[in-house]
Amino acid sequence: MIRKVWPLTAAAVALGIDAYVLAGVLPQIADSLSTTAAVIGLGVTAFTAAYAVAGPLLSGRLTRGSTARALLVALGVFNLGNLVTTLAPGVEVFLLSRIIAGAGAGILTAVATATAAGMVEDTERGRAMSMVTFGLSAGTVAGVPLGMLIGDTAGWRWTMALVVAFGVCSMGALATRARDLPVLESGGGAPVFSVLRSTTTALGVLAAFLLGVASLGLYTYLLPMAGSRGLDDWGFALVWAWGIGGVGATALIGKPLDRVGPRPFLIILPLVLALGFALAWISGHPIVWLVAAVLWGAAGWATVPTLQQALTADRPAQAMPVIAFQMAAMYLGSAVGAAVGSSLLRGGTVAGDLAGWALVPAVGAFLLAGGVSLRSAQVEKV
Repeated sequence: MIRKVWPLTAAAVALGIDAYVLAGVLPQIADSLSTTAAVIGLGVTAFTAAYAVAGPLLSGRLTRGSTARALLVALGVFNLGNLVTTLAPGVEVFLLSRIIAGAGAGILTAVATATAAGMVEDTERGRAMSMVTFGLSAGTVAGVPLGMLIGDTAGWRWTMALVVAFGVCSMGALATRARDLPVLESGGGAPVFSVLRSTTTALGVLAAFLLGVASLGLYTYLLPMAGSRGLDDWGFALVWAWGIGGVGATALIGKPLDRVGPRPFLIILPLVLALGFALAWISGHPIVWLVAAVLWGAAGWATVPTLQQALTADRPAQAMPVIAFQMAAMYLGSAVGAAVGSSLLRGGTVAGDLAGWALVPAVGAFLLAGGVSLRSAQVEKV
């Protein structure tokens, strides 16, 4: 199964790097383009907005007739955007390039995840979808520190060249497997927003949004949070603990999802996420924070394939638009969470207390995911 899905995982690695790598080199880009870090930060907003719009609206149209074409076009747009970012002479071109890259990424995530699920038997869907999420988490975890290192030694343009290199290699890998890719259903011909008429899907998309607010949004402030607890020297270890938790969980969650289904994990994982935030909020001990970071990374990333499995298992024909909305909601939540965190800090909130604030969306996600679990149980009884 892994041999079938690995080109899609490789593409997800490139996306995982690109989604967060700018945060580590913002000051360098701002100096290079003669602007402020705040303006360059709009590039993250532009990427996220394009991702959220393009995934749901364009992925279904692009896959009609050829899944391979859709994946290669999406990767091509993604790579083009990143290449323009690498060569951007000014801030206007830079921001435009982030829109292009975000649009390609939004389409790519939805199509790649649905393709992975369509390439395997129903008993392996959880593992297949979790492999794409594994690529996203691995790209974020390993690629971002590597990108920062390259940026410090060779400049931010070489950091973006790294993303382009990963993307081009992924295109080559997918091109060699083009004949093995299944033809995907794009939602049965219904308008793309019709999938949100399902209460289960709507609850799941809202849960994904709140999980993005809590988990990925808060991750932006992991180092300031640790510093406010006197853990400045532990920052690097905490980043890696969060990453190891995420990569490990996405690598391992697939088999349990296929064996027992997503329902119990819809309850367990948001609770584990909330536990990680609670530990970081109430304690300043480095070991406790390391445990909290592992739980936070593991639960935050593992909820992605869990929700995908729960929302698409009984509606494979609608898998792509459902996944597109879920992932768009998650990345929008990440942007909102980062903005809320910034507002709280400007308002005088101690950075370490952001973990306490993150309990609010985490508990909300728990309630919504519980609703998805209950409705899934009702469907199984029918």
